[in-house]
Amino acid sequence: MAKKKNKIFVLDTNVILHDYRAIYSFEENDIVIPITVLEELDKFKKGHDELNWAARQFTRALDKLAGDNLFTDGVSLGNDRCKIYIQTHGEYPKLVKDAFQEQTPDHRILATAYIVQQKNINSQVILVSKDINLRMKAKSIGIVSEDYENDKIRDLNTIEEGIPVVDNVDSALVSKLYSKQGDISLTPEEIGIAHPKSHDYFIIKSDTSSVISYYNPFEKLITRVVKRQVFGIEPRNAEQTFALHALTNPAIKLIAITGKAGTGKTLVALAAALEQHGLYEQILLARPIVALANKDMGFLPGAEKDKIRPYMLPLFDNLNVIKQNLHSNGEQANLIDTLQKSGRLEISPLAYIRGRSLPKVYFIIDEAQNLTPHEVKTIITRAGEGTKIVFTGDIQQIDSPYLDAFSNGLSHLSTKMKGQKLFTHINLIKGERSELAELASILL
Repeated sequence: MAKKKNKIFVLDTNVILHDYRAIYSFEENDIVIPITVLEELDKFKKGHDELNWAARQFTRALDKLAGDNLFTDGVSLGNDRCKIYIQTHGEYPKLVKDAFQEQTPDHRILATAYIVQQKNINSQVILVSKDINLRMKAKSIGIVSEDYENDKIRDLNTIEEGIPVVDNVDSALVSKLYSKQGDISLTPEEIGIAHPKSHDYFIIKSDTSSVISYYNPFEKLITRVVKRQVFGIEPRNAEQTFALHALTNPAIKLIAITGKAGTGKTLVALAAALEQHGLYEQILLARPIVALANKDMGFLPGAEKDKIRPYMLPLFDNLNVIKQNLHSNGEQANLIDTLQKSGRLEISPLAYIRGRSLPKVYFIIDEAQNLTPHEVKTIITRAGEGTKIVFTGDIQQIDSPYLDAFSNGLSHLSTKMKGQKLFTHINLIKGERSELAELASILL
């Protein structure tokens, strides 16, 4: 049997910033790092953002491999793994110069990939980049190019589906779940549910009625979910009711809430956190700063706090909605102000949370679709004893140019954690912001 021909992968800077351990994902195929990538990573080494951290981590890992062979014969990444090389600048290829006259970092990476291709005519050379435009440019000059797909999920159906409906259940069983004589539970087998996953929610229907219900993985029983108001916010549909149930369930330590704009993701998460303020030492609300329209924070006027505030406004808006709903309850409204003044309720950019330990914290991360899978993992691994973490976001509304619905951290989390006893995922479908907002979300 002929030996399988190995490939050579040339990595773009954004691949390493997306996943600093990407070099360990190519099995027996060799990896080339253009010297331009190191030059670009050098610009990221200072700072407190996730990208800065990833650049430093990769540079440290590369330093441990450093030696003369890294620039000549390559260095092995371990048993049965590939070799890694650093390709220094050679003569700028005429083909690349004629196609792209300006020598930008992207074009120098293309030039490196072309040089590697010409030196290894018996191997397939592939440029790996998260940048769609760079991949298109590569293909225009005959270089095979791919997205980095190691952490991409394959199917969005399990994320975007609604709550399962169980039809044709005996009306006597539905009535039993509605009974007010204590907590009535049924086994999944009695209702006809096969292999429920941990913390699954269901709408159970008979010919005459229906009941919203929850599967407890510890007791292996199904119980009725009771609609309840939390801190002035009353759920408007079954999905919001399920979300509030999960958000106030101490057995669920990790929650992903997805849904389009206006479905109430952040609002219900914040209301549930405030309802349980006595159980946690701090409530943290954070979101990643992703500049829109390619405008950096430096373009905004004012000091650092002034620059950051516009990005945090949606979180403050949700807090104000809750305050307005509490106008008849001065005690709870005053409590919000007290929690903020004492630092027990904090709204902050996600980058400011880096390095902090999070014991007994209710941590809400908004716009989580703009995080990479590694960033989500990093956040979760900071959780201390007694901490609950909630990720919210819309996987179809991504501002990062290097992420999509299949590769972002929220999709990754919702798929990989499904069925775990500490986790649940709920997708909110119906918009509740306004009739106009719902119409725009559907038609525009």
